[in-house]
Amino acid sequence: MDDSAPPLDFAYALRRLDSCQQRAAPLAITVAVIRKFIDDEVDKLGVQVAYWGFFSVFALLLAFASILGFVFESDPGLQRQMFNSTLERMPVVGPQISGEIGSLSGSGVALVVGLLGALWTGLGVTLAIGNALDQIWAVPHVQRAGYVSARLRGLLVLVSFGTINVVATAAVGLVVAGGVGTAVSSALSLVGSAAVDLVLFASSFRLLTTAAVTTRQVLPGALLATGCWLGLQALGGVYVAQVLAGSSQIYGGFAAVVGLLTWLLLASELIMVAAELNVVLARRLWPRSLTGKLLEADKQVLRNSARAAQRDSRQHIEVRFGQDDTTPNAREAVEQRSDKDS
Repeated sequence: MDDSAPPLDFAYALRRLDSCQQRAAPLAITVAVIRKFIDDEVDKLGVQVAYWGFFSVFALLLAFASILGFVFESDPGLQRQMFNSTLERMPVVGPQISGEIGSLSGSGVALVVGLLGALWTGLGVTLAIGNALDQIWAVPHVQRAGYVSARLRGLLVLVSFGTINVVATAAVGLVVAGGVGTAVSSALSLVGSAAVDLVLFASSFRLLTTAAVTTRQVLPGALLATGCWLGLQALGGVYVAQVLAGSSQIYGGFAAVVGLLTWLLLASELIMVAAELNVVLARRLWPRSLTGKLLEADKQVLRNSARAAQRDSRQHIEVRFGQDDTTPNAREAVEQRSDKDS
């Protein structure tokens, strides 16, 4: 062992790393997204989205099964194909229960209960996402939608998205059931699902926040969210095949619930990351510092965060940045204040 070797200087290595990431735009954007995700504390808001999403899955499934029972009562084969294609889009629990449900029949009671449950839980999802997006875009509290207007907007968006999703899923199911080959039908199903997801994510990122944003500004995050969503769906299929297949009824049910909650939490957090990407790109909030030195992007994030705390139009928030504590003038000022106090 060479005792003359210089010790590893962590601060120097961090400065080198910081310098490298600031010069490379893709790496700087990645660091900026992660830093802003941590600064905004949206991981807590993602938990709320996952919570409401967990309950909405079962309500939507009940409502959609009842609708198919009414609309395609005369064609049980097509009804089953469309229902199975819908279950494939549902995380974890969809593939598991696809073989457990027998023939579908329209039930008025089930339809009413499913629709009411879907509206209640879906409204919780839209409100949680809207609150998170306002936080991410640093919308001042005084400019955010009020209690009634936020719920009316969420309800309108929920009904519109639900209708689009049902119609699009039915259209994909009809195309897949049109007699084409297995490979072609799988490709059409994947492309159709990706297109529907992209439209829904882009619309959500734009409509569920009170910030003035354009479709172009939310498109990068929508593309990232769509890719993550499709990847997580594939991961859910692997979970079902490797963990749930062949498990006991009690253990399988418990594992399905845990898997669904975990899946929804991962999906919610990744959607929040995608929304952060939109803000970083739209407002050019990169590069960010890793060493504590405030760059212009760091200052802009701090300004936006402080101004977002405004809760009254008569309240005025001004953000200033003082000198670094290591500067001579700052040290002299501290020493002078200490002498006066003594």
